[in-house]
Amino acid sequence: MLDAGAQPLVQVTDLKMYFPIHTGLLRRHTGDVKAVDGVSFSINTGETLGLVGESGCGKSTVGRALLRLYEPTAGKVVIDGQDVATLTPEALRKKRPTMQMVFQDPQASLNPRMTVADIIGEPLQEHANLDEQGRLRRIYELMDQVGLNRSFANRYPYAFSGGQRQRIGIARALALNPKFIVCDEPIAALDVSIQAQVVNLLEDLQNRLGLTYLFISHDLSMVRHIADRVAVMYLGRIAELSPRDALYARPLHPYAEALLSAVNEPDPNRARRQRIILKGDVPSPANPPKGCNFCTRCPKVFDLCRQVKPDLVQVEPGRFVACHLYTNSNAGPTGTQAPISDNQQGVSQ
Repeated sequence: MLDAGAQPLVQVTDLKMYFPIHTGLLRRHTGDVKAVDGVSFSINTGETLGLVGESGCGKSTVGRALLRLYEPTAGKVVIDGQDVATLTPEALRKKRPTMQMVFQDPQASLNPRMTVADIIGEPLQEHANLDEQGRLRRIYELMDQVGLNRSFANRYPYAFSGGQRQRIGIARALALNPKFIVCDEPIAALDVSIQAQVVNLLEDLQNRLGLTYLFISHDLSMVRHIADRVAVMYLGRIAELSPRDALYARPLHPYAEALLSAVNEPDPNRARRQRIILKGDVPSPANPPKGCNFCTRCPKVFDLCRQVKPDLVQVEPGRFVACHLYTNSNAGPTGTQAPISDNQQGVSQ
């Protein structure tokens, strides 16, 4: 999915994460919840890839499967040249310092019985060969980087606001100088007034330390601010993957178009995008549609959509979409063979 010659730090190929369904007294396996069903993308060094979609689409599951907080059902996850999905427990432990996570709920992710110094210093105690003075110097350095006063080192998480707790979580993630950080909705549990501060902090750290982010969020306005490219997920699959500005200016997939129509336009001089209201409910990931996952709600659906799952293919330079409107240029909206227009030819090439 990258331009020729580009070297991704993260390369994900056909990632799947199924959760088994067991029923009855004998706990028989009767099916699977397909939380992530064949996701592929890449992230370049120093880049931020935004991952968006409505609740339950599998965003957070992707992030956890990448770091093997969940064991992937299938797929390949290469981070800095190593396939994380196939590492032994000992090799994975050695790999942990290079890939970290910032969790959604800063209160739940911090041990209430540990001080700030203990929380930030725990990765150092586990992985770094530092004496007590060296570890304390590193803790103070990390607190300075995230904007925490050093006098807070011996306080407990309950004494802090949500934004301060998230800064503690970010400092912990930075402790071992990682190359890749999964930010799993890091601002969702914060006040609106604090969200921008945390996003600005993440951007500043990325510029100074050369970090690479997977930024998972349902806040499309914040994703527009921080991301270089954006992947739109629906029911366990990526519907569209595009450069940020191109996606927000002209989404290609009907679901991405509907999702972005709900974003408030900050520029009063720009015409507001017409709101698209989708009908029906999201299908169950335990029983997704036979064809395109979005076919039950898509306003542009035709017969092929209900029969065949579309692949994620490049339809414009740097833009990938999983939709038969682009991947099957001979299929008209009624399911019949339609003439190919000049516009369709330009998109499908």
